[in-house]
Amino acid sequence: MNAAQYKCPNCDAELTFDPSTQQLTCDFCRSEFTMDKIKEIYADIKPESAEETEQKEEFESHTNLYQCKNCGAEIMAEDDTTATFCYYCHSPVILSGRLKGDFKPSKIIGFHIERDQAEKLFKDWCSKKKFIPSDFKSQQQLEKMTGLYVPFWVTDCDVSADFQALGKKVRSWSSGSYRYTETKEYMVIRKAKIRAEGIPADGESKIEDLLMESIEPFDYDALKPFDMSYFSGFFADKYDVDKAAVFPRIKERVTQASRNVINQSISGYTSTVVQHQNYNIDRTNWQYIMLPVWFMTYRYQDKIYEFAINGQTGKLAGTPPLDKGKLTLASILFGLGIAVVAFLGGQFFI
Repeated sequence: MNAAQYKCPNCDAELTFDPSTQQLTCDFCRSEFTMDKIKEIYADIKPESAEETEQKEEFESHTNLYQCKNCGAEIMAEDDTTATFCYYCHSPVILSGRLKGDFKPSKIIGFHIERDQAEKLFKDWCSKKKFIPSDFKSQQQLEKMTGLYVPFWVTDCDVSADFQALGKKVRSWSSGSYRYTETKEYMVIRKAKIRAEGIPADGESKIEDLLMESIEPFDYDALKPFDMSYFSGFFADKYDVDKAAVFPRIKERVTQASRNVINQSISGYTSTVVQHQNYNIDRTNWQYIMLPVWFMTYRYQDKIYEFAINGQTGKLAGTPPLDKGKLTLASILFGLGIAVVAFLGGQFFI
């Protein structure tokens, strides 16, 4: 007899039956589902078509996988690429085999920002920063800027919201020599079905999550069906963070967005005290896509600094290194300036 095994609709981990709650639970993301809900979800899931299988096989046959022996990064490249370098540590990388068809993205946004535009954006950004190393914006450093397609998981989530709070309306007035205060209390209840669409999380462990979030948003209206021709002249990452691993980040962002929706629906009270709130993700639809990023690393005093420019919108993010020598010199000059002003001021009043 074959045992039925269901996987979590949110993170794809295996579900187990919890006798105490009579529900199927996910030990990884802590989601809970009734048996009826799971059967409903699985009834909507269509098996992979022959066309989709063929597309995966074609992707696998025309995609090389390179691996950096220095930092371990894995880089996707076109079939005709024979050698390249690692954009994280700039070491040579070697061909390590074919990339499996399961890593084929479904959609992609092509680069809108050209290299010369990206360099100008970076220079303009540097011009506003003080005390950065002299070679930080040199031509040699700019040559390390790489057009990179970063793997992203993008999700649409169905959320069940259950919210209860105590709302108070307080009114005060005076009559004669007396001051009156009237307090009315209300039960504030919200039960809602919320749809959160296009929630992104990058699937590359070597890039800081906060850095990728800082260059959002991307305009998903520009998404196109994936084609390897977009990689021509650019690099691409293979995801090494799967759906189950990124789901906690997705869940946090979806929960916050759902909480904001509920809070915006409440008004007219002097104060509200939350008594209960729960935001349960019932189902998550995933897309694996590639998004364009101009990416650059800079090593300074044994520390790696990362910078990213949204290859579609031009939004830039990163933390510049601080040249302590320049900072110390500026502090000394500032101190001398204060001393001179104090001395001249003293001479003036003598």
